[in-house]
Amino acid sequence: MVPSIEKVRFCSSGTEATMSALRLARGFTGREQVLKFAGCYHGHGDAFLISAGSGALTNGVPDSPGITEGVARDTIVIDYNDAQGVWNAFEQHGEEIAAVIVEPYVGNMGLVLPVPGFLEALRELCTGYGAVLIFDEVMTGFRLSLGGAQELYGMASGDAAPDLTTLGKIIGGGLPVGAFGGRADVMQKLAPLGPVYQAGTLSGNPLAMAAGIATLTALLLRSKEIYAQLESTTAAIANGVARIAAEHGIGLATNRVGSMFTWFFTPEAVTDFVSASTSDTAAFARFHLAMMERGVWLPPSQFEAAFVSAAHGAREVAVVLEAAREAMIEVAR
Repeated sequence: MVPSIEKVRFCSSGTEATMSALRLARGFTGREQVLKFAGCYHGHGDAFLISAGSGALTNGVPDSPGITEGVARDTIVIDYNDAQGVWNAFEQHGEEIAAVIVEPYVGNMGLVLPVPGFLEALRELCTGYGAVLIFDEVMTGFRLSLGGAQELYGMASGDAAPDLTTLGKIIGGGLPVGAFGGRADVMQKLAPLGPVYQAGTLSGNPLAMAAGIATLTALLLRSKEIYAQLESTTAAIANGVARIAAEHGIGLATNRVGSMFTWFFTPEAVTDFVSASTSDTAAFARFHLAMMERGVWLPPSQFEAAFVSAAHGAREVAVVLEAAREAMIEVAR
């Protein structure tokens, strides 16, 4: 279902998947530096907690204590959607960059979409400089389509595809699981075939694998029905609340793709970490509390994407919109 993954290795979490993928990229290239993007979150590996998103951003501590100066030196941070900034970094450090890791659709500073040409630029630069392109699809994998964000964006196969992809969450049907995979020649570097070590007592354990097979089989058999329903339900919720906010004169930027969305309490378009940070977090907090009091539980942070499930339908849409009508009154006070 994910054509770019020619070989796969299972682990126990998304964090393990991204940590292992980065180690593999370094072992494959013989280089040490990694390029990531401000506000993107790839788990709690050391290199990923430099200008991180998700909980680190929510709690106001983007850079965690315990990260060494050496890790910081080997981590290059560029603004998401800044293709020129990535080009400049490769011009200066191209022979030292082992990998570029990116959420193709960012979910960890709220949902932020790639501008046209951005992901293609990453692919072109990694190919030209011999770096490994890693798509972190722990959040987007199977949530947006069977082939994840890379399928939705048209980069699932051929020369456009990422070299490695990380997965988690959904593939275990609720059980702890992660996976990373990609080009066969890169994956061949993993032990026992190659020198890059990765292991885990619970990696690929039978319980998680059985749950994952059941989940992915159900998605495969019902994919047309499920993804069409997710698209229509999410659009009704995201766009409906945006209209209600507009009626109350509340600045709200709405980003949505497939079953993922974020309402940013800012009148600005949100395309990166800087623009996401213009959000009125106090207004979001009032909205979140008002919605929760009415039975609608949203992610408890302005900087977390919301997800819609196939279990949601017309009844749930009506509940959310009615709650939002009342909640926006409290936000506007």
